[in-house]
Amino acid sequence: MSRYNHNKAYTTRGYIYRAVTSIACIAILVFFMPRGHQMKIDFQKGSPWNYGTIIAKENFPVLKPEEVLEQERDSLMRLYKPIYELNTETGTQQVQAFRQAFDASLRKSVPYHYRSYLATKLQMLYKQGIMPVEEYERLMREKQTGVVVSVQNTGTTYLLSEMHTPKTAYELLMRQADSAQLDHTIVQHCNMSRYMEPNLTLDEERSQSQLTNLEKQLVLYAGQVVAGQKIIDHGDIVDDKAYNILRSMQTHMEGRKRSTTERFSQLGGQIIYASILIVCLLVFFNQFRSDYLQRTRTVLLIVLFALMFPLITYAMVKHSFLSVYLIPYCMLPLFLRVFLDSRTAFFTHVVSVLLSAIAVASPFEFIVVQSVAGMVTIYCLKQLTQRSELIWTVVQVTLVSGLCYLAFDLIHMSVLGNEHFNYSIYLFILLNGVLLMISYLLLIPFERLFKFTSTVTLVELSNTNTPVLRRLSEEAPGTFQHSMQVANLAAEVANALGAKSMLVRTAALYHDIGKLDAPVFFTENQNGVNPHDNLSYIKSAQIIISHVKKGLELAEKYQLPETIREFIATHHGASKAKYFYIKYKNENPLLEVDEKFFTYPGPNPSTMEQAILMMADAVEAASRSLSEYTEESISGLVSRIVDSQVQEGYFNQCPINFADIATAKQVLTNKLMTIYHTRIKYPELAK
Repeated sequence: MSRYNHNKAYTTRGYIYRAVTSIACIAILVFFMPRGHQMKIDFQKGSPWNYGTIIAKENFPVLKPEEVLEQERDSLMRLYKPIYELNTETGTQQVQAFRQAFDASLRKSVPYHYRSYLATKLQMLYKQGIMPVEEYERLMREKQTGVVVSVQNTGTTYLLSEMHTPKTAYELLMRQADSAQLDHTIVQHCNMSRYMEPNLTLDEERSQSQLTNLEKQLVLYAGQVVAGQKIIDHGDIVDDKAYNILRSMQTHMEGRKRSTTERFSQLGGQIIYASILIVCLLVFFNQFRSDYLQRTRTVLLIVLFALMFPLITYAMVKHSFLSVYLIPYCMLPLFLRVFLDSRTAFFTHVVSVLLSAIAVASPFEFIVVQSVAGMVTIYCLKQLTQRSELIWTVVQVTLVSGLCYLAFDLIHMSVLGNEHFNYSIYLFILLNGVLLMISYLLLIPFERLFKFTSTVTLVELSNTNTPVLRRLSEEAPGTFQHSMQVANLAAEVANALGAKSMLVRTAALYHDIGKLDAPVFFTENQNGVNPHDNLSYIKSAQIIISHVKKGLELAEKYQLPETIREFIATHHGASKAKYFYIKYKNENPLLEVDEKFFTYPGPNPSTMEQAILMMADAVEAASRSLSEYTEESISGLVSRIVDSQVQEGYFNQCPINFADIATAKQVLTNKLMTIYHTRIKYPELAK
């Protein structure tokens, strides 16, 4: 009863955990989804309209074309004259300063009529106004034609060419003195440049008011579209008029304030959309990959990839940053295919693409291109064992993505010679392939972070020249041969059951490395002398059982992946060292046996691959004890061992059924028959 309650509580916690995770995913997606009235469509002048018929839902004004507005704005700007306030005191002070300086130091060397002439000309310059150099240069850059000089609210308009800076005012004064036949040297001696000070200041408030009034005269609209009016049909060419109306509708929808009802309506639709897709993903795992939901790191990996690409898409769309075709969406099926399986990779990829499509401009084309690219990734990437396979996969994915998008362009009549043909999208697809190529470098960090093992790593580990396997072949050759045989048997069974054969094969090579601690205590390494003869059954059992613990220690020392360590721990499960257990019971029938001394620490297998290794290991070891190798004896041995494992519940936590077990027994029997088949005896040549 307590076990039932425990399982029920565990199931309840699992449902709560999945519900909380799903709600969190939906909340994150909806929070970052773009919202507003943005038209999620792309259109170009001169290109066919690739979407459905557009009917105006409400009245909105039609903007004038940008070039027309620019011309009208330029015409109005010609009427704009910045207003400068003239400071009369500056001129009075400078003229007075000149007269005082002349009377104090120049009257003895300069004729007196020079004084009156220069003072009069200086006074006239200040009456028109002298402008600061930086202001004059700014007006020249802005191509202003004139200014208004204001004195006590009375303005006089001057051409900009008539205005002076301190330098040009001095130069004009010198030219006028020359024209009046004054001695140039004597005039220079008067040092008139020191009396040239700007007396014009920009009246920013009045100038801005004038500019605002002119801008108000600019008419932005060329007409109006009424609700219910058809704007464009599918296949119509986007001419100047249609382009202008579509642009006006886009501007109107982006600028108008949404009502509370509209905001809640959009938010509700996004919640429903995200919920449907996340629930579909959850149902998929519940029905077909429930074992993945029991592993936190697997759930984290799937959630990370399922959310990462939609969130990147939302950010790029919201900030109008480049094109979404630059995002390497196929990294998701690539990683999940390598770490998990093809079905999971494709289903998760489709959900991720659908979540991303809600934000893109052309969702139909986007979904098709990315789904096809994902399928090609999975088809090409059967086993990622070499870098060249990834390169070839990326080349095919990039090529198919480009061809797929080209197909849509040709269908929509955007032929290559068309001046409006969008070549940039193909550049983004090419760059996408480059980014996808770089994903190979991320395999190792992801392996270590989520404790997965890629096929590349498994291929490297299966090399018998690795330090631990080389040591096993030298110090425990019998165990090494046993491991090789188990690897072959387990790989055959895995292939027949659709399990991960490379994982099982590699794990089988390492499952018994713990025997390196004391190889002579295991029969396959003995040569006539059995050290167990001088030990008690309990001591012998403890030595045999300890090879699991020693194997885990060696796995940690040689930094073997977590997945391989799980196989080392589970290849005997919680079974018993039966030889010594039965011997002890037979010789001590009246004593109560403490079974913990004869029981492996476990745990029992939790995956199909671990169950396959457990079966193959036990069957291969027992097959060496057969006195004769016939189909009946081998088949009987396999059935007896595997059925015993099933009855003792070693596979209760595995996603393996009776049909799988029957297939495994048949494959093991056939393989052992092939290994131990009787060879024909060759006759001797008669003398």
